[in-house]
Amino acid sequence: MLDFDYIIVGAGSAGCVLADKLSASGAHKVLVLEAGPSDQRFWVRVPIGYGISYHDQRVNWKYECEPEPGLSGRQMYYPRGKVVGGSSSINALVYHRGQANDYDDWAAAGNPGWDYESVSKTFDNFEHIGRVGEDEPTDDGDTRLSVTDATDSYHPLKSKFGEMCEQMQMPTSAKPVLEGHRAGPYFINTRRGFRCSSAVAFLHPARKRENLRVITGINVQRIGFEGRRATKVICSQGGKQQVFHARREVLLTAGAVNSPQLLQLSGVGGAKEIREAGLDVVLDQPNVGRHMQDHLGINYIFKANQPTLNDVLGRWSGRLIAGMEYLLRRTGPLSLSVNQFGGLVKSTPDQAIPDTQLYVNPLSYQSFYRGRRALTKPDNFSGFIIGFNSCRPESRGYVRIKSADPNAPPAIVPNYLSAQKDLDDVIRMARLVMRMQQTPALRTTLAAPPLTMLEEMSDDEIIEDFRERSSTVFHPCGTARMGPDPKTCVVDRHLKVHNIEGLRICDASVFPNITSANTNAPTVMVAHKAADMILA
Repeated sequence: MLDFDYIIVGAGSAGCVLADKLSASGAHKVLVLEAGPSDQRFWVRVPIGYGISYHDQRVNWKYECEPEPGLSGRQMYYPRGKVVGGSSSINALVYHRGQANDYDDWAAAGNPGWDYESVSKTFDNFEHIGRVGEDEPTDDGDTRLSVTDATDSYHPLKSKFGEMCEQMQMPTSAKPVLEGHRAGPYFINTRRGFRCSSAVAFLHPARKRENLRVITGINVQRIGFEGRRATKVICSQGGKQQVFHARREVLLTAGAVNSPQLLQLSGVGGAKEIREAGLDVVLDQPNVGRHMQDHLGINYIFKANQPTLNDVLGRWSGRLIAGMEYLLRRTGPLSLSVNQFGGLVKSTPDQAIPDTQLYVNPLSYQSFYRGRRALTKPDNFSGFIIGFNSCRPESRGYVRIKSADPNAPPAIVPNYLSAQKDLDDVIRMARLVMRMQQTPALRTTLAAPPLTMLEEMSDDEIIEDFRERSSTVFHPCGTARMGPDPKTCVVDRHLKVHNIEGLRICDASVFPNITSANTNAPTVMVAHKAADMILA
């Protein structure tokens, strides 16, 4: 019972995919180890519940970054999923591939087979695209991810947002788009009114298989090696140590924070930091934990002259009515994300490719309320937000263990705004929002002047405001990046760790560069390609 062909560390966005694909034939014994609990929880399954899960330590690692010099010394709250489904069980549900250029750059970095023409076929194979209430999977054996067009259910302000983008002469769509340069409604991962996480799409249909075992509430302490071959995984549960043996491979899918942390705890990483933690070095690989990228964004708040989701979620009466609608029909605001409109656009016409991701949401809230994310505490007026983040920031950070204790959180240092390009992006994108504020569509929707008067702010004041108010968009990646040269990269194009046998990394850690939009879609794609490679 302790020997398996494949051991998957982390039942998150990627791990759930591998569990399904590697166990499907029945030929392999597969073990999945997950530190968190089951995802069968009301606020995990209800789409709007991420406002609750955002601070729930039962399903969330609740990390914090180290003080960030580029953000006035602030320590950024860094939620990560600690539950079956991982961050796909607590995210804001937006589904977007990014743009073709993202993946073409992966291939150009020395990774043939990862260009967009190649990976788009993988996307096509696992996506189930449909509209709310129509063409949604009903067969529990259908292991595809629901990518749902909920446009008809979105707030009526979507038409004003569309007009605004058209008046800005942006490419605009009345329907959601999967990839590329266009603003419009967002696709979301829901199915029949519930969240469709990787666990729902891939793991749950597979769990009835006798050759698949899933253990929750178990903490992986380290990977064990014989020489430089990964052969076992050492864990603790209920105060007792357990050791599981991998006959073929250990597959690391713990995410862009926990995967490099576990590698370092296992002796694979920078020799200096491993020895400082009192651990033995298996492989001196200083790129482990390095090259971290993340999207950093800001919201600008507007008062509307018509009701918004503030009037629903901000009042007991509104929440009661929405709750009844959801319980009786699985429809209404609780069945959706608040991220309803946006896309990839150019901040100025002379940009070669889209450089800005927009979020235009029919709800507004201050970034934090009494120290907590305020999604469940919207402003006490009818409001909405326009937010942005740079698609391809250049700043690089790192993840590093602080001690040999597997339960101690690692140091997370994103180094936000350390690259001049990222500062230039902030100014250019804030000026884009300023021009949006001046469109007839937006002016006729406002009940008062914008809360942030961008027209009256200098470039320096825009930067200072961004340093004080910006927040992660929760897209860390690149901490075990893919490439042909072990001097600069951790895994090869087959996702095998350079100079180590029997160990692959199959999550967002391997991104050679951050993708332009939300990172869940490419993470699921990476896991599907990984499964194909392993089975081949």
